[in-house]
Amino acid sequence: MRRTLAAVVCAVAFGVFAQSAEVARPDAAVERRLKALGEELRCLVCQNQTIADSSAPLAVDLRNQLRAQISSGKSDDDIRAYMVQRYGDFVLYRPPLRAATFLLWIGPFALVAVGALIFILVVRRRRPVEGEPLSAQRHDELAALLEGREAQQPGARKPRRK
Repeated sequence: MRRTLAAVVCAVAFGVFAQSAEVARPDAAVERRLKALGEELRCLVCQNQTIADSSAPLAVDLRNQLRAQISSGKSDDDIRAYMVQRYGDFVLYRPPLRAATFLLWIGPFALVAVGALIFILVVRRRRPVEGEPLSAQRHDELAALLEGREAQQPGARKPRRK
């Protein structure tokens, strides 16, 4: 009798643990969808990581929320729309082209264009400007100025006067 009772208790316990193991085991299709959606959504705490890559507590909560919505049968578009409604376009790594996100899409190209324009202007200013050759009179004036400057420098020899 004791053996039978022990066998029944073991069977019931095994059945309960087996059921809980099945519930805890994630569905492979759900996990694939979760990973794909998590790669498209930005972690709101880290901001440079996806929800799938982040270990922040908010990212864990968002992954659990995504898993629940996937399990309830919502489509990927419905889930994205829910996340955008709740957190704004910032949550998407590829936000749609709208007036509010125009700068996000055009900004990098505009910065590159401005940088190229500044580079071209700086290079053009550095080119030597070719002017007219010095006249003989202007050459003599500049030579006299240079000789006067050399004479005024400390430690320079003064020309002897005769």
